[in-house]
Amino acid sequence: MTVSRFHGSSALAWAVGAGLSLLAATAAAADFDPRRHEGTRALVGELAEKGIERGWLERVMGEAAFQQGVLDAMAGAAERRLRWDEYRRIFLQPERIHRGVTFIEAHRDAFRRAEAEYGVPAEVIAAIIGVETSYGRFTGRHRVLDSLATLAFHHPTRGDFFRGELGAFLEITHEQGVEPGELQGSYAGAMGYPQFIPTSYRAYAVDFDDDGIRDLWTNPVDAIGSVGNYFAEHGWRAGDPLYYEAEGPATPPADIDFNRAARPPAVPAAALANAGLEVPEELAEDHRLLPVSLEDGEQNWRYVLGEHNFYVITRYNHSHLYAMAVIELAEAIADARALDAHWLEAVSRVAEEAP
Repeated sequence: MTVSRFHGSSALAWAVGAGLSLLAATAAAADFDPRRHEGTRALVGELAEKGIERGWLERVMGEAAFQQGVLDAMAGAAERRLRWDEYRRIFLQPERIHRGVTFIEAHRDAFRRAEAEYGVPAEVIAAIIGVETSYGRFTGRHRVLDSLATLAFHHPTRGDFFRGELGAFLEITHEQGVEPGELQGSYAGAMGYPQFIPTSYRAYAVDFDDDGIRDLWTNPVDAIGSVGNYFAEHGWRAGDPLYYEAEGPATPPADIDFNRAARPPAVPAAALANAGLEVPEELAEDHRLLPVSLEDGEQNWRYVLGEHNFYVITRYNHSHLYAMAVIELAEAIADARALDAHWLEAVSRVAEEAP
């Protein structure tokens, strides 16, 4: 057995260090304890008035811990710092495309029902889940409770928004009998296969397999139906185009407002044509589009003219890069499914012709 001896200042330093560690651990455990935190105490009061047990709320919020990494991650989101070619490379990988094909095949009936009920192509629904979590493989490593509490009471500009998300999260978990501290998600508090934030979960999640529970954490069928429902509720137009490719100038025209994906298509086709962009002839001059410019790092620009359904995709994430990644992944999955179908057809034909 080894005995450690501390002498003089070393002993004092050790004692102080141990004391500070204990204090830090205690503080972390009580970051949002309603007995000490005015903000969570007010939230607990509001939710208790809605019928949630106060004792349960106090216990749960007493277990929430501040996470500086959550605030850091919010400041460095990929959509804010990457070019299109860098962003695209994350999601348009052969493995993710292949997994999209197998995911649709594994849940063929659910995708068929979702497409029939909501009008959203199976490949688009799959691409959303593929971009968000690689079809449920990576649903997040942050405790949702910690993320939402940190953002609710420490985000410099969006605290009120995340306070609403925290309240919705507590309501959902209480209603469904789920322990809040056991759920993990994104640094922004998004959850499950489709990474719904809590208010979206509450508003758009559906029980698509009729088992009495809206479960987006572990149930891919509910996730498939919920993504379809989300788009339908946000105005998806079945059968309409998502975008048009367009030739254009060597650099984006300064008088065109590109990449404003947070608002509906607003730029008239005539204005785009006058700026040197190639607009489909069948579109009326006053037809509104959402112009997108994509740079590849070599000063080469690609132009896309988004339609209404392009905008609907950005209701999931208000980024033109995100919408393009979803669209291109959906197209790649559709192409791969067609190739697989042709291959299977060829195999069947060869088998039938074999002696």
